Amino acid sequence: MARFDLHAEPPALPTRLTDPVLAILVGSAVWVAVAVVLGVLAATGDRPLDVWFGAALVGIGLGVVGMIVLGLQRRARRRGVKWAQKTS
Repeated sequence: MARFDLHAEPPALPTRLTDPVLAILVGSAVWVAVAVVLGVLAATGDRPLDVWFGAALVGIGLGVVGMIVLGLQRRARRRGVKWAQKTS
């Protein structure tokens, strides 16, 4: 019969699964694609610029803000600031 250690630490996840940069970049790229498609449709007169275009711009902006915050956190961690989050 196998014995299991109930207090053993699980193995750490690979960095590629814990690094938020890829998720932020992919999400921002999707919003850029949506904004481009809606912009082209508005330029051809097939669809007016509406709330969806605004949502795409907000999505792009939030991606930029996310990358800025992540960069500030990483820079603070490298400097050794106590309040800096432990990110990858």
